[in-house]
Amino acid sequence: MDKLAQLKSRLNSREDTEKAKTLSRFFKTGKGEYGEGDRFLGIAVPIQRKLAKEFVELELSEVEQLLESPIHEYRLTALLILTYQFPKVQAIAQAEIVRFYLSHTQWINNWDLVDTSCRPILGVYLLERDRSILYEFAHSQNLWQQRIAMITTGEFIKHRQFADTIAIAEILLGHSHDLIHKAVGWMLREVGKKESPVLEEFLDRYASQMPRTTLRYAIEHFDEEKRKSYLQNPRPISPSTIS
Repeated sequence: MDKLAQLKSRLNSREDTEKAKTLSRFFKTGKGEYGEGDRFLGIAVPIQRKLAKEFVELELSEVEQLLESPIHEYRLTALLILTYQFPKVQAIAQAEIVRFYLSHTQWINNWDLVDTSCRPILGVYLLERDRSILYEFAHSQNLWQQRIAMITTGEFIKHRQFADTIAIAEILLGHSHDLIHKAVGWMLREVGKKESPVLEEFLDRYASQMPRTTLRYAIEHFDEEKRKSYLQNPRPISPSTIS
């Protein structure tokens, strides 16, 4: 049995049908929901992480077969393998992983898949490179590409680079989907943890038009008085602050 077949067999052996039902509900797999049609085996993430480390030597062609599966845990394990491979390989191989990742975003199609993989792959790779692909994704009509664009900037925030987070947050501010509201609010909150004035400048400009979920996430780390101030009296956009 080859390594890919072994990995699939190991994953299948951990199937838990009751947990699969719970996960299917949690990840909104019903008709018309964002995860419509996604299939689960019901395997805990720590088990998938352990298996991904054990099978980290899979070739990209094998990872591709895993990633293009309708089974959620296959796709997550494939992405975990990529995140473990990425820091261990040289620049040429890293670029190949990034190209592979960007060409397979149709399979990175639930929020946990995005959040697990985009920062340790795209975020790290783009830290000292051109980031225009994130703006292409932010302007796309694909929910998951838009979330990738936003969450990837978390790696930049870690290095006190805030401009792309703010710019992409502006692009996505009027988005209709709750998963984007949460992503934008989350990354803004992380900016605020590093440099509160940067977040407060953004809030002073946009709080009055931010989705409530985004605002709540963004101000989560503020003290109670400041949170109440923004929630009860979101500050209007001042013409003097608009460049």
